[in-house]
Amino acid sequence: MSAIIPAGDVAWGLQLPVQSKSTSFVQPWEATAGPAELVAMARAADRAGALYIGVCDHVGIPRPADEKMSATWYDTIATLGWLGAVTERVRLLSHVYVLPYRHPLVTAKAFQTLDHLSGGRAILGAGAGHLQSEFELLGVDFESRGRQLEEAIPVIRAAFAEEYPTVGGPGAEVGVAMSPRPAVEGELPIWIGGSSKVALRRAALLADGWLPQGPPKMGMTAAIAFIRDEREAAGLPEAFDVGVTVGPVFVGEPDFEVEDFTMRGSADEIAERLRKFPARGINQLQLRFVGVDAAQVCDQIERFGAEVAPLLTD
Repeated sequence: MSAIIPAGDVAWGLQLPVQSKSTSFVQPWEATAGPAELVAMARAADRAGALYIGVCDHVGIPRPADEKMSATWYDTIATLGWLGAVTERVRLLSHVYVLPYRHPLVTAKAFQTLDHLSGGRAILGAGAGHLQSEFELLGVDFESRGRQLEEAIPVIRAAFAEEYPTVGGPGAEVGVAMSPRPAVEGELPIWIGGSSKVALRRAALLADGWLPQGPPKMGMTAAIAFIRDEREAAGLPEAFDVGVTVGPVFVGEPDFEVEDFTMRGSADEIAERLRKFPARGINQLQLRFVGVDAAQVCDQIERFGAEVAPLLTD
């Protein structure tokens, strides 16, 4: 497997509102929103040409972490599977699935089933996790989470590539039947999230793309160069999907209060600001659309797809 975004293209996507309601990013209208709003936004992204819709992953938030993170985190696979049934083209991304929480074959079965049912639209966005109290709740060792992720990826890859993989635990040496299969054998992409140097190396060596989670300490330019160097040294393909989290966007001038750092203005103005990213080797933009309600967010998604996205490539 390798990059899924064609050379020269600039793709965009979004982590869906409503399915997680952390105080770090939740909008006021989300408090009373639910399934209907999720469907509307997923369909808007599908119509607008977004590469993906993303859904987070947490099992349970122990107190007092819930005061900031909230209690609402829709199950990743259930939500993506449901939204896959009401969309046609948009890819279904976990952003990010905490691999240490599950046996790697459990993760492989979930994603290859999602891919099979959706006609090849799943992307496994994977991470090591960060909430120590949740690890403790689930009886999973927190300190070794990075090693657990690194050990899980080859097992998942094998299951994506073979109907009878011979990895995964005692007894697997005879072959473990793993079906339904991905829509295209071995072609289910894995993107790894994280912004530390260790996470960057994992993404470079184990994944088909990188999902930054906050700016890397070394800076984006250095981080991208580091990934390229690691892949070249390992003899891996040059093609690799590199993302960036852009933050809030509003096409036009909002008539409600928005965060100071919200990217806003005409389609030309927004595109001009976004074009700096492809120039640095980034081919995937994750956006957060804002509005007073879900209907306005849907309108913003479609306006971006129609007015801004075509201006991002020459």
